[in-house]
Amino acid sequence: MRPHTFNTRPGSPAARLALAALLLIAAVSAALATMGSPAEASIAAKQAALADVRDQQASVADQIASSNDEINGLIAQVSEARQEEEAAAAELAQTEQDLDDATAELADGRDHLQEVREELAAAVTELEQILVGVYKSDDPDMIKLLIESSQWEDSSVEAAYLDRVHDYQADTIQRVRDLRADAADTVERLAAARERIESARDEIADRHAELADIRSSLEAQEAELAAARAARRESLARLSGREDALQSGIARAERRQTPVVPPAAPETGPDDVAAPPVSAPAPSGSTATLNSDGTATPPADAPPQVVAAIEAANAIEDMPYVWGGGHGSFVSSGYDCSGAVSYALNGGGFLSSPLDSTGLAYWGEAGAGNWITVYANSGHAYAVIAGLRWDTSGTGGSGPSWSTSLDGYLDTSSYTARHPAGF
Repeated sequence: MRPHTFNTRPGSPAARLALAALLLIAAVSAALATMGSPAEASIAAKQAALADVRDQQASVADQIASSNDEINGLIAQVSEARQEEEAAAAELAQTEQDLDDATAELADGRDHLQEVREELAAAVTELEQILVGVYKSDDPDMIKLLIESSQWEDSSVEAAYLDRVHDYQADTIQRVRDLRADAADTVERLAAARERIESARDEIADRHAELADIRSSLEAQEAELAAARAARRESLARLSGREDALQSGIARAERRQTPVVPPAAPETGPDDVAAPPVSAPAPSGSTATLNSDGTATPPADAPPQVVAAIEAANAIEDMPYVWGGGHGSFVSSGYDCSGAVSYALNGGGFLSSPLDSTGLAYWGEAGAGNWITVYANSGHAYAVIAGLRWDTSGTGGSGPSWSTSLDGYLDTSSYTARHPAGF
């Protein structure tokens, strides 16, 4: 018999070491029992990472929605500021015209005053010449005129003549003086009016500049928010890619865990045809009808949501094109490309708040749909609903309209194709 190498008596170091080993093995076994297989541990880790990614997506989506609300509010403020700026510019232009008219009238008044002054000077000169002529004549005074008169009638006639000459000259000088006073008053009044108009022009110009500064500030804020929103959308796109990768990894791990079961023998005869496997619905093939009034009639087999989307689009089919229309609210006096697409999607219950073209490029699920496909990029968006194109360009209308033309509009090289789940 070989002797024992270790002392296994109770309380000995070897016994204590053996007991510790047994406890370690038991702990590891319990941990393995809790964790499961390595594949299960990998799936759990991926699921936890997927949940974290989705939480991040929800947070970023909330931030994007908040940015959309702020940008929509700024769009409205910018539009209001532009209208006020245009009104101030029109008022400034009218005041400039009034100032030009007042300046021209003032110049005419000054010219007229100068003419009156020249007439007064001419009248004074003429009076001086007459007085000098009378002084140099042989009959310098009335007494001599009366003494030398041959008849009383002659003297009275000549005296009356001199009186008339004197009265005429006095009247002429007075009239010229009155004209000069009136002209001077007119010039003074026109100068005061011009100063008032010029002061009003300066105030309007200052207000116009202030409105331009406000509009520029709002546009700068809008640009900053748009840049932040674009960065968040890029983050959301990366998170979406990470989500797809995690989902694919989880699916592969689950497939590795699922045992392969051979197919059961068919119970039907050799002439029976097996039922097709359950899969996503095939493309409809049904196309809506474009009516003579520009509206569309959905096909008979269209789902209710598609019918509702087409009816919603019909409701705004004759509305004008308005840049930014339908962004702040679905109710608008006109619609742009993304506003019109958002309105139709909202009618079908696929969208709860408007999106711009960039937002539509990340909406829904990737790829073309069976009934509805939205094509969008950072500059434009349109939709193909039940085979008809719903667009604001290339449709022959001035606003959102239906079109049967799809040539060149199904190419995804320039647009991102998205669709609502199940449609």
